[in-house]
Amino acid sequence: MTKTHDDLNARMGRTLSRGRVAANRPAACPSIELFLFDPAVLEGPLSHDEAQAVVAEPAYWSFCWASGQILSQYILDNPALVAGKRVVDFGAGSGVVAIACALAGAAEVVACDIDGDALAAVVANARLNQVEVKCCDNWDARAGEFDLVTAADVLYDPDNRPLLDSFCRAAPSVLLADSRVRDLGDERYQLQTVKEGRTWPDLHEFEEFNRVRIYRVSGS
Repeated sequence: MTKTHDDLNARMGRTLSRGRVAANRPAACPSIELFLFDPAVLEGPLSHDEAQAVVAEPAYWSFCWASGQILSQYILDNPALVAGKRVVDFGAGSGVVAIACALAGAAEVVACDIDGDALAAVVANARLNQVEVKCCDNWDARAGEFDLVTAADVLYDPDNRPLLDSFCRAAPSVLLADSRVRDLGDERYQLQTVKEGRTWPDLHEFEEFNRVRIYRVSGS
């Protein structure tokens, strides 16, 4: 087991004492390998204390959510959207979208997340895929100018809706994937496609959350 693996397992252990990660390839973007939660550790139901810990401090970074997978594969299938551009990925989580941008030829990729554990996972997962991704823990303190903002499943809270405007101020182009909101209510965001995907490892969410919409704001 590598030092990186040990570090991520220790971070996981703060949420779930018997939790661990394993290198895996999400079903909807199989060319990207990530350290993700290993469901093999759950030989029985969670105890009350374990369940409380998971709810209180969820390790979002240890799952590859449906929208992240779908957006990542969309970028890999359409590399011209990111090639040669400076990209900032908001709410990076495992780093899957940031890694996809790097693999597709982005000039520079910055993964932004307020969770230090998520950023540790981004670094580990970028190394696993042999790409470089820089990290930022404060969206408002991001450095420099960007050509493109990417984000996946960040509108789950209605209070996050102002992010739509924030993204447009941060860069001339935006790629957004979401499985929670059916109507963004913002004409700048044009629907590109709708695809099916499941969180990996599968959390058996409601079917409606497996339908991912990709939107694009196209800059000049």
